[in-house]
Amino acid sequence: TPIQYLVGETPWRNFILTVTPDVLITRPETELIIDIAKALVEESSIKEKLLHGHWADLGTGSGAISLGLAHTFPHTTICAIDISPQALEIAKQNAQQNSLQHRIRFYQGSWLAPISEPKYPLSGIISNPPYIPSREVLNLQPEVAKHEPHLALDGGSNGLNCIKILVATSMHHLIPGGIWLIELMHGQAQTVANLLSRQKDYTQISIHLDLSGIERFVSARKAL
Repeated sequence: TPIQYLVGETPWRNFILTVTPDVLITRPETELIIDIAKALVEESSIKEKLLHGHWADLGTGSGAISLGLAHTFPHTTICAIDISPQALEIAKQNAQQNSLQHRIRFYQGSWLAPISEPKYPLSGIISNPPYIPSREVLNLQPEVAKHEPHLALDGGSNGLNCIKILVATSMHHLIPGGIWLIELMHGQAQTVANLLSRQKDYTQISIHLDLSGIERFVSARKAL
């Protein structure tokens, strides 16, 4: 059993997060997604819009990314979405524990569906989606395969099922110049960049490395 589940919490960035087997244990490499989002905002021609808009954290789990966004962008509203009601309860608890509950709205459902009506124009869409190929999930380290929620790990036959949904649907929700940013596994980045290129609605597609030099993140902007 992972020590984080035994003690019921884990550190992440400047937060202490409650974690249970209903949510993934947030990894240190995911901390970089907040730094990448911040850099993308700083480089944007619509910086002020992004700093005062709505952002979505899709598949929020413990709420870690939502907390990071709310802390980094203090004038934004964060929409934290997860299909698991149990995970959302943990995310709400973490928001309250870190005094950010007034900045985050919580929605239960699949990806962007809960905020389609009424539609929020989003400044940014951030996600750490399930991306492990189904056949590999049971071969992960025992502490992961036997204890962490497979709903948050299993990305289908090639690991890209959820990512393809995010590529295909996000442009309908982003404002022009809005940021799209996800985490993925080693070996997927170029494939995802190609998927974004084919959509024609995305521009400035970039691959970002984690601290180990692995292609861990892909970002894009909705074309102006």
